[in-house]
Amino acid sequence: MIYLDYAASTPVEPAVVAAMGVAMAAPGNYANPSSTHSEGRHSHALIAAAAGKLAALVGTTPDRLVWTSGATESDNLAILGAAAYRENRGRHLVSMRTEHKAVTDPFTVLAKRGFEVTWVDPEPDGRLNLNKLASALRDDTQLVSVMHVNNETGIVQDIAGIGALCRERGILYHVDAAQSCGKLSINLDELPVDLMSMTAHKFYGPKGIGALYIANRKGVHVDPQLFGGGQQRRLRPGTLPTQQIVGFGETAALAAGRMAQDLEHLRSLRDRFWNGISDLQGLIVNGSLEHGFPGILNVSAEGVEGESLLLALEPLCVATGSACNSKSQEPSYVLRALGLSDELAQSAIRFSFGRPTTGAEVDTAIELYRGAVTRLRSLAPVAA
Repeated sequence: MIYLDYAASTPVEPAVVAAMGVAMAAPGNYANPSSTHSEGRHSHALIAAAAGKLAALVGTTPDRLVWTSGATESDNLAILGAAAYRENRGRHLVSMRTEHKAVTDPFTVLAKRGFEVTWVDPEPDGRLNLNKLASALRDDTQLVSVMHVNNETGIVQDIAGIGALCRERGILYHVDAAQSCGKLSINLDELPVDLMSMTAHKFYGPKGIGALYIANRKGVHVDPQLFGGGQQRRLRPGTLPTQQIVGFGETAALAAGRMAQDLEHLRSLRDRFWNGISDLQGLIVNGSLEHGFPGILNVSAEGVEGESLLLALEPLCVATGSACNSKSQEPSYVLRALGLSDELAQSAIRFSFGRPTTGAEVDTAIELYRGAVTRLRSLAPVAA
């Protein structure tokens, strides 16, 4: 087995497992962090320390973070919560057709509640044209949501430029950073970003824990979407999972010390893989090598069907699109938004590399991909 699906999820670093084990096993760490007794205060201190580590990673202060169950919940809280809080400001929302379902679905829900949504089409490489965004904004626009790194193509958006445009108009800007947190440098003290969603399991942390950043700026607030307790300023009630949060904090601390090294490693792996297959005829990079996050490479092959290719590539663990939509038989809506035909979209394979990936694994993946594409093309019926 060769795992090249790190955009879907990552293994938990041993140091993170160890930190979580201590948080679960040490006497008293099981106490509810909201309790006022000594053991509760101890659990609360563990959470506070973890918040400090995550805040340091993304350039903010711990008080600006709200713990959630992951990026999907963070996206929902940000979008639904901001729309509800700022409804008097306007009922117009803007996003892109290439966003993750955790963003597009809440926008669709809001459209059913009477909000108006403008979907901005990407450029052919997936990037957002700021002039198109400016044209989409109106006096009653209250929220824009555009992700940092696309989960299917790896394209990196200009979140500083998007945020600046929104800030000029008094519009809130939300960023889904599930694919960039811990992988690319983020300084929220400097970026014009109001809301940012994060998750641990995309960068070698545990599943089931995420965070939402809420800027300390007038007019930036979200209405809660869950009810039943006073935790986290009533923005997200529920007993906090101490061990998960400790794991997130340790994950953030490790990432802060390895980011440059990881990026160099990923770039070398991606380039090695692409150089090993790029001479095959009829290959298309979905996204951009120049403007993409180097951990993700999405490639379509003319004359090849994606599911057949996926089966032919075993024992490679790769994806035909987002893991969240893996059960769908429809071509990727992200790739169709880039202008790909259904046939090319269905032939796409997402290779995503990670910290543990070796050059030898990439060389094996090259051999398997070249062989599979060549073999499947030879079996394809010849047009009359």
